[in-house]
Amino acid sequence: MIEYGLLGEKLGHSFSPQIHRALGGYDYRLLPTPPEEVEALLRRRAFRGLNVTIPYKQTVIPLCDRVDPRAAAIGAVNTIVNRDGLLEGCNTDIDGLIDLARRAGVDMAGKKVVILGSGGTSRTAQAAAGELGAASVTVVSRGGADNYGNLSRHGDAQVLINTTPVGMYPRCGVSPVDLDLFPALTGVLDVVYNPLRTALVLAAEDRGIPCSGGLPMLVSQARRAAELFTGTTIPDSRMEEALAALTRQVRSVVLVGMPGCGKSAVGRALARRLGKEFVDMDALISARAGKSIPDIFAQDGEEAFRTLESQIAREAGSRTGCVISTGGGAVTRPENRDPLRQNGVVVHLTRDLALLPRSGRPVSQSTDLEELWARRAPLYAAFADLTVPNSGAVEAAADTIVKELNAL
Repeated sequence: MIEYGLLGEKLGHSFSPQIHRALGGYDYRLLPTPPEEVEALLRRRAFRGLNVTIPYKQTVIPLCDRVDPRAAAIGAVNTIVNRDGLLEGCNTDIDGLIDLARRAGVDMAGKKVVILGSGGTSRTAQAAAGELGAASVTVVSRGGADNYGNLSRHGDAQVLINTTPVGMYPRCGVSPVDLDLFPALTGVLDVVYNPLRTALVLAAEDRGIPCSGGLPMLVSQARRAAELFTGTTIPDSRMEEALAALTRQVRSVVLVGMPGCGKSAVGRALARRLGKEFVDMDALISARAGKSIPDIFAQDGEEAFRTLESQIAREAGSRTGCVISTGGGAVTRPENRDPLRQNGVVVHLTRDLALLPRSGRPVSQSTDLEELWARRAPLYAAFADLTVPNSGAVEAAADTIVKELNAL
């Protein structure tokens, strides 16, 4: 008999077992199931509880003996509890979305809420907005009266919730809307959790609007499901521990700084400490071009190098759970900023200019370092979340970064 599991068609990589084991301490499995086998699996009732994901959240409704009012109103069941042979269908996504708003400081009471998308998650968002006291809720879809072609009629929106997959990995860096169309916004939520910060969330951050990606919702809805499975209350502290552990796992660390400041050496040491993959952007650029970086500069010019560097930044930045060492000039292209920030904490690694080597570094060899620092220092500051000195041992700098990350 299965204890607990996640029912879906093509689950791929899922964090659900990790989250549920951290929250409930029970056995939890992934159950990739083709459509023709879903009914038989539920009829056997050989499980204590299931979570249900796309595309079966509607499919399972008639197979449940009872559906709670919230799930019935939304028209989606994402949690099934086997109560002595009777299957009860519930929806914990709404709890997750309400908690997401609370954690982000997004207040919907008395406000106009605009929801992007009209699918099942949109219905969950509509229900959550209603429970949180929204004055009005408008659903924007590709067709219908309220669509992406007439967004200007909703420029007075105060809360924006994205329930579409726009901006989700692997198509990172795309936003479903331009936030300049909504000057009255006081909150932005995006249910997408890969990347950790979508283009929509990054745009909200840059405007100082309270916002969040979907990772806390993922953990919070699992917490509520675990409570339904076990009949016990899971304390906030355990929820925070599970969320922090998952965030540490998927979060990348991106190192920026002057040429020769030790990004590669510190990055390798940091990757060992954190148990993460190390990604050297300069090495990827050389491999892609089939030549060394000095040869790229000499044969193709700096502009060609920067164009390739931006391509590599988009690719590397879309990956989760790694340590990325950038080139010293990656910050000179504004378009590199969001790709490097979307999954990671950006650390500016500093070093005394007198200690910076020049050999093999075309820009350092052709430019006065004081002048180069004067131009780039504001750019490093604009990219970075943290600044850490690397004036001594490599391991010491790595230790300092780990401490700073743990304090976030």
